[in-house]
Amino acid sequence: NVPFAAATAAAGHAPVRPDGSVLHITQHRLREKSFLREQGFPVTRFARVASLADLEVAIRDIGVPAVLKTASFGYDGRGQVKLSASSDLASIWAGLGGEEGIYEGWVDFEKEVSVVAARTERGEVRCFPVFENQHAHHILDVTFAPAAIAPALGRAAEELAAGIVERLGVVGLLTVEMFVTRRGDLIVNELAPRTHNSGHLTIEGCVTSQFEQQVRAVCGLPLGDTRLRSPAAMVNLLGHLWAGGEPDWRNVLTDPDVKLHLYGKTEARPGRKMGHLTVCAATVEEAVRRARHARERLNERPVTTGK
Repeated sequence: NVPFAAATAAAGHAPVRPDGSVLHITQHRLREKSFLREQGFPVTRFARVASLADLEVAIRDIGVPAVLKTASFGYDGRGQVKLSASSDLASIWAGLGGEEGIYEGWVDFEKEVSVVAARTERGEVRCFPVFENQHAHHILDVTFAPAAIAPALGRAAEELAAGIVERLGVVGLLTVEMFVTRRGDLIVNELAPRTHNSGHLTIEGCVTSQFEQQVRAVCGLPLGDTRLRSPAAMVNLLGHLWAGGEPDWRNVLTDPDVKLHLYGKTEARPGRKMGHLTVCAATVEEAVRRARHARERLNERPVTTGK
């Protein structure tokens, strides 16, 4: 959310990475989708919506179901609504609050994956393995690697991310979120020029974490090895887990393979990401199972018996 103009102004005095032009594109869904389409990367059909009349034209041209999103800001499902044939267009447009929007054709996808790519100023590019993401209530819930996709599709996803980070000219990290359609095609959903929630498992799961890679990239150092050390899974810890007070971390930290990361946020709110748990295991299925189980145990309270 740093204004791109501020980044551009700062670049007159010191290196700024990523460049303000990268922020200008990726902070605005219409500019981002337009850039991807112009560069030949696969995206769903979309249209600009600045009025109720624009929305009606977009529905006529692209059809329903579809998703209407605010062009700026919005994350974790905020600022977007799914439209169907029975939707009340006037109330949906009013709900946008007069903001510019983007109307996106619905993607019939099987799963979402993401690739975190790093690029140095000299043009060295390296991608982390493909992560598979599962959401709950529009918020990332579980990420695991390796993703349950064919090796050829994994290579295609990494090549797609590498191509985008090069065309954008990013120095640092770029996370590319993609849909895998039921036909096995890749559709780019969103870009994030930074370390990313889906990449948190790299701290324990990869030879180099995404955070170290970010420092290496922006400082002009050789990029680190991105190989997975072992299958890994990450589960988000949201604010509702604090509803009964501070979770009992002892319930999960007795397991030496469960790693806890808290973000130091002072206020826990439902839907707010407060931290995450990561588990590395012999198989990705075991890592996911143990990570989920560990989170379930957080609010277990010790049983007391009276005399």
